[in-house]
Amino acid sequence: MPRAFASRKRYHLITLGCAKNVVDSASMAQLLEEAGYESVDRPARADVLIVNTCGFIEAARQESLQVLRELAARKKKGQLLIAAGCLAQRWGARLVEEVPGIDGVIGTRQWMDILEFMEALRGRSAPEPLFHLPEEGPIRREERGVLRAAVQGVSAYLKIADGCRRPCAFCAIPLIKGPAVSRPPEVIWAEARRLVDQGVRELILIAQDTTDYGHDLGMRDGLPTLIEGLAQRVPEVKWIRIMYAYPGAISDRLIEGMARYPQVAHYLDLPLQHGHPAVLRRMRRPANIEWVYRTIEKLRKAMPDIAIRTTFIVGYPGETEEEFEALIRFLQDLEFDRVGCFTYSYEPETPSARQPGHLPEEVKQERYERLMAAQQPISLRKNQALVGKTLEVLIEGVGDGLSVGRTYRDAPEIDGLVLVEGEWPVGQFLPVRITGAMTYDLIGVVETAPSRDRETPFRIPLTPSPIPRHPSP
Repeated sequence: MPRAFASRKRYHLITLGCAKNVVDSASMAQLLEEAGYESVDRPARADVLIVNTCGFIEAARQESLQVLRELAARKKKGQLLIAAGCLAQRWGARLVEEVPGIDGVIGTRQWMDILEFMEALRGRSAPEPLFHLPEEGPIRREERGVLRAAVQGVSAYLKIADGCRRPCAFCAIPLIKGPAVSRPPEVIWAEARRLVDQGVRELILIAQDTTDYGHDLGMRDGLPTLIEGLAQRVPEVKWIRIMYAYPGAISDRLIEGMARYPQVAHYLDLPLQHGHPAVLRRMRRPANIEWVYRTIEKLRKAMPDIAIRTTFIVGYPGETEEEFEALIRFLQDLEFDRVGCFTYSYEPETPSARQPGHLPEEVKQERYERLMAAQQPISLRKNQALVGKTLEVLIEGVGDGLSVGRTYRDAPEIDGLVLVEGEWPVGQFLPVRITGAMTYDLIGVVETAPSRDRETPFRIPLTPSPIPRHPSP
């Protein structure tokens, strides 16, 4: 351990942004704690303040700036303030100009150097900020044995790749993260085994594009291979959940694997972003709408109970009223189980910023409200169809005579909840008979719990997830 750390043993880490950032923060925390640091809840008690920023859209950038300014204003003598993550990578020196008081800026591709970076900051001969921001090249594959997962209760976000090679016109992720870098399958399988041995029951696979997994490793259709290996090596895991799939990349083999292995949740997050071919072409997204219809049909035929989640962007540059109405019809026709909607965010340095026809904010907001209003009766009808059925529910919180949990149909933080009568042990999967339905959430009562759950309760503490609902690339 470097001598510079001997008297500096407390850190305060704030995570902003998506689940991928949560994993990066967990990995940095592991490095810090292995070096003898202790996490503290209050910034005033810390020797090092780290903000893992988000720079994906304007609202996220403003939140990151606000948090950094608040910490800088209260920073004590001797404390270090480090900006890490996406906004740090994207803005670099500009971030220090916006927030005087930042001591160091470390980017998305260098988080594994956090200890050496802190040592360099301590050893400065002058108070000028330091930067660790190589501008080109992918994230390094070598990770020093750091677990690339973030545990939330008995669920864990497991990162399988980082970076992205897709050309989406509205997205700055390739500028921030660089090209896609997949983690070797053997490493992921070993980490899954370690997580399950620690009591994790749900593995949530995340990347900028999970369906592109293994392309850079020379694998063809790598995600099904990864999932098959997980199902075989950790057969006792309850749910394996797939997030951030890419349109056009859902192969027949992936569908077959999802249907074959009981551990794979019948749930798929497939961000389509729009339903009109002309808008999708301007977005530089796959524009074959017939592929969407065929693939949704295949998924539902193979898994009649599958829950399909998607996201849409409204108010994209040049979006006409006719194109927006086509999106509404598309949504109503396919009847997705879960829908997220976001207004277009102007992103400097992306191709969409240079496209003509940027719309007023009031038009974007009005279209957002209309799309969500069109989805609400679909969501309610889907939930009402579950009344009378018994579903396994993962209990995640209790209080005031009620428990709150999720079914396989619900990803953490972004989908619905089940309100369950009575207070039940957190971390258990219980059979719940659905007795009522709301637009997004369900109500139910516990039936006889499986004996294995009564005999082997899970005692991993539940911690709330800080993930905001930003659009998927």
